[in-house]
Amino acid sequence: MLALAGIVLMVPNFRSPTVRPLDPAGILLSISGLAALTYGLIRAGQVDSWSRSDVWAPIAVGFVLLAAFVLVELRAKEPSFDPRMLAQRVFGGGNASMALLLFSVAAVTFYNAFYMQGALGYSPMKAGLANVPTAVGAVVGAPLGARLVSRWSLRPVAVPALTVAAFSFGAVGFLDLHTPLVWIEILLLAQGFSVGVVMAPVTGALISSLPLERSGAGSAVTNTARQVGSVIGIAVGGTIMSIAYRGAIEHSLSDVPEAQQDSARVSAEQARHVAATLDRPTLAQAADRAFIHAMHVGAVWIMLIALFAAAVLLITLPAAGKKKGPTPQPDYEEARSSEPHSTA
Repeated sequence: MLALAGIVLMVPNFRSPTVRPLDPAGILLSISGLAALTYGLIRAGQVDSWSRSDVWAPIAVGFVLLAAFVLVELRAKEPSFDPRMLAQRVFGGGNASMALLLFSVAAVTFYNAFYMQGALGYSPMKAGLANVPTAVGAVVGAPLGARLVSRWSLRPVAVPALTVAAFSFGAVGFLDLHTPLVWIEILLLAQGFSVGVVMAPVTGALISSLPLERSGAGSAVTNTARQVGSVIGIAVGGTIMSIAYRGAIEHSLSDVPEAQQDSARVSAEQARHVAATLDRPTLAQAADRAFIHAMHVGAVWIMLIALFAAAVLLITLPAAGKKKGPTPQPDYEEARSSEPHSTA
């Protein structure tokens, strides 16, 4: 309710003079393409293979459908998602970097949920409360990032902050079954803070790089890129973890009945269930160790992807010396007066 009230009171009521009709073809192609691609990536982790037809076929179909979506939007007179906007250096490169950042955030959050509730045995309530520092860090980092940018410009603030975020994701590789909660909280606080410092000012810069009448379309493109990054991040992050876990648990299944081996290979959660059924605590311990190993492997990949996002942002954003002054604020009153008026 507070957020809705804030929107009503503080967000300008600007409408683009261009009316964009509903785009059913684009909606269908984008949803189906993303669903097929995500399914194929997740399936690869489930079967530990990329050569099976139920893995590569949906991935190929997903890419074809998404390519068709781009072609449809390029030919549309008023596309709901305009791919041409991504050809602009700042807007396109910035969105690519933020999509990779959201990819990393989604993947590390996915790992964290299983780490706390599975490996550490936290209840859902305790795990939720333990993640509060992430939100606190983001709330503090976002306005601070905007203030720092107003003083030093965007690139000197956003690129180091994104680099810190990348290393904080990689630091998940140091967590284990005996890490004190206070160190986990400090790491989550650092992750939320660094991401907050990056996201708020970069988002503002991307939208302000467009003409006012294109800000709505630009916002749609930005939101879409980040949502896609998050979805693919969970799929790819989960696949990396599944493959690494299966390789790590395999040597502990030799004395497990064959009927239960496949279940234990699926995930650490399934292995713990098998261990409880067979009354084999050593299997549960092996599953925990295999999960921690898989999480460490995934953390390294996530860190590298986030570092690549920082490199993209470094190349994309203009240098501080090229800044000619503060970004002009949109003149909403002038925009309103330029809207076409109805005649009686």
